[in-house]
Amino acid sequence: MSNANSVETINNGNIAEKPAVILVHGAFSNGQVWGHVAGKLHAAGHPVVTIDLPGRSGAPMAADQVSLDLYRDTVVQALGSVSGPAVLVGHSFAGIVIAAAAEQVPEKIKTLVFTAAYLPQDGDSLLSLAQQDHDARIGQHLTIDKERGIAVVEYSARAELFANDGPAPLKAKLPDLILDEPAAPLVTPVHVTAERFGRVDKIYVSTQVDQVISPAFQATMISRTPVRKVVSLQTGHLPFLTDVEGMSYAIENAMV
Repeated sequence: MSNANSVETINNGNIAEKPAVILVHGAFSNGQVWGHVAGKLHAAGHPVVTIDLPGRSGAPMAADQVSLDLYRDTVVQALGSVSGPAVLVGHSFAGIVIAAAAEQVPEKIKTLVFTAAYLPQDGDSLLSLAQQDHDARIGQHLTIDKERGIAVVEYSARAELFANDGPAPLKAKLPDLILDEPAAPLVTPVHVTAERFGRVDKIYVSTQVDQVISPAFQATMISRTPVRKVVSLQTGHLPFLTDVEGMSYAIENAMV
């Protein structure tokens, strides 16, 4: 699948019949991670938009120009490109991004799907939430290159951190697919309110052998910000690669 102007749209002509699905990748990745799931949703009759957040090859930008507001605005623009309220799916760090978008345009969102994601309250950032997750294993393998303004995951740890449940061929390829991430958005607090973000329908896809955001901390966040439904997958941090059927079902289930 190609990606132009940071947004790829797949449409099989059933716009009026099924809601659009907008897929937002997390840190250290790009929109290509959603490829298999996007294909399944498209085949099921959904218009699908896969976003490349600014600062990676699909939407190139210097790290020091990237911000959480820019990420939010990219998602808001995508929401404006589809007909009717959309299902907005955010993975990992993108939980914060989709929360910011929901605060901006709650009327454009049918359901938020937090997938192995940070589920923030007002004033939270990835950094502040990650510091509370004492069972996560990524911290010891993460470094910040202050001169370049990026966060870097140790190469040798990438396969087991992100796809501990994955097959050997995926683990062999994954280290080269993990990207360096602009650091500034990771430490930026998000602003959300009960009146706007709070009123949007939410479900959570919980990943039960996750080593990046631990299952225990996922449960803690859900206890703080209740969601309508929790779908549990027996996967690590990348269910869209290691359980395509389960991840696709979870998104479809969000629309019920």
